[in-house]
Amino acid sequence: MRKLLNEELGRLDLDAYKTARKLPVVVVLDNIRSQNNIGSVFRTADAFRLDSIMLCGITATPPSKEIHKTALGATESVSWIYYERTVDAIRDLKRNDYLIMSVEQVEGGIMLESLEIDPGKKYAVVLGHEMRGVQQEVVDRSDLSIEIPQYGTKHSLNVAVAAGIVIWEMYRKMRRLF
Repeated sequence: MRKLLNEELGRLDLDAYKTARKLPVVVVLDNIRSQNNIGSVFRTADAFRLDSIMLCGITATPPSKEIHKTALGATESVSWIYYERTVDAIRDLKRNDYLIMSVEQVEGGIMLESLEIDPGKKYAVVLGHEMRGVQQEVVDRSDLSIEIPQYGTKHSLNVAVAAGIVIWEMYRKMRRLF
């Protein structure tokens, strides 16, 4: 085996990325405090060509040296918008026919592997604060809640890790769109 060189990977340049078809998935970051987590979500959103990211509440916005450390330029490729209140972002997404899915442990939630995706629909994935999770008022406005199965002693994952798992599963189930 030989590691591939960057020029052998066939990656899109920034201009081609901007015009390329995007997966109809928006990530909503609900009061994420770690700029490293924010940057990681940008990088994952770029990797799977998501539609955009909504940064809400205390979630920092680019340009930021701390976000850039993990985003590695993805803040230039992935479209983003800031909302002071997450519920306002949810309202706008619903007006644009997005199905809202909070990643949270709730009564009646759906385990991620059981999530059924309609490739004809648009989705918003809400990820919450590192300690408090998705705000209850946001969960209340969500169409459903998804949970990542966990089998250890901890009851949560790092938000950037959770984002990567959920985004991969969404991509896996929707990739025929590409």
